[in-house]
Amino acid sequence: MATLEAGAPAPEFALPDVAGQWYILFDVLRRGPVLLAFWKTGCATTRLAFPYLERLRQAYPQESWQLWAVGQDPKPDVERFLGRVGAVSFPLLVDYPGYVIARRYDPVATPTLFYVEPNGTIAMTAAGFSKQDLNVLSERIATHVGARPVVIAPPDDGNPPFKPG
Repeated sequence: MATLEAGAPAPEFALPDVAGQWYILFDVLRRGPVLLAFWKTGCATTRLAFPYLERLRQAYPQESWQLWAVGQDPKPDVERFLGRVGAVSFPLLVDYPGYVIARRYDPVATPTLFYVEPNGTIAMTAAGFSKQDLNVLSERIATHVGARPVVIAPPDDGNPPFKPG
């Protein structure tokens, strides 16, 4: 299988978060787009990206879009990861064991982002950490919610513009 690309239909799924609450993709798409972030706790690029994902969620707190982090580790590892990166305002879904959902999306690296439009089509993918991609996603979300775009990843914040996952 190959990583899903822009234009592909997003596979439907339901996954629990670390607290046991279930999230169903197609139920939420009725309200707006969903940004899926596939990640692993041991990935240094994921640790770099997570604060930027939190900035993105905080910049556009509207309920008309969602950010879901799809973790590929056991729940205790996810909880330890949160202790290292700090609390986040988006759900951390657990795709473990078996990586059933990750196998359907087939991310090439961690993190890999999939921006899913309300019609169920993947509109954008991004692998690794890319300031440019994060800012493009910010523009897309701003357009959707009717807000001015926020620069999520400034060029001079001390982090590299790109880091492969």
